[in-house]
Amino acid sequence: MPYSILGKVPRRLSLASAGISILGVARPFDAWAGLPATPAQTPGPWYPQSLPLDVDNDLVRIDGQNRNATGDVTHIYGRVMDTNGMPVQQAKVEIWQVDNNGRYHHVADGRSSLGELDPYFQGYGITTTASDGGYRFRTIKPVAYSRRSPHIHFAVTLPNSKFITQMYLAGDPLNDRDPVLSKITSLQERALVMVDLRPTPSLESGALGGNFDLVLGV
Repeated sequence: MPYSILGKVPRRLSLASAGISILGVARPFDAWAGLPATPAQTPGPWYPQSLPLDVDNDLVRIDGQNRNATGDVTHIYGRVMDTNGMPVQQAKVEIWQVDNNGRYHHVADGRSSLGELDPYFQGYGITTTASDGGYRFRTIKPVAYSRRSPHIHFAVTLPNSKFITQMYLAGDPLNDRDPVLSKITSLQERALVMVDLRPTPSLESGALGGNFDLVLGV
């Protein structure tokens, strides 16, 4: 049976249930007051040089294709907030990551020894935060490549600023050797870019899911 949460166009996953509220543990915004800001990180050299023809927040299924990308389907959701816990609405949220072969799409990624590009993986996604700051992506579980531990690049764009960071998998054994993650020396700050992926059958059979809140500093 085809995945049924998706709508069409752009094919946006429902934001009404985005973020922590998906798991039924939403808290009032005043409970978030005094949040530490998410650490910024480098965008790296792999931001897309051109955007895919299908640009939405489902990276697993490209419009017009008859099959999903290779990899473990993963839902990443959360809220974009300021340090006072106030939602940041109508922010543009972008992600980009390697496919299941460790290859970036839409850039001059010449690392052909890793395998062919997965033609069914979008590689890049974009969405806009809802009134509660919620966002959501359907993608694949990130994989390691070269010296990098599994991660997903995030960018949040506001009218007068752009924030960039990377999301990592909690407990991954390669985290301790990752040269980009190691630039975050504080264990408390490092925890802010970690996500614990767990099975989420309520969202999609066989899929993983994890909450990644983005707290923007001044």
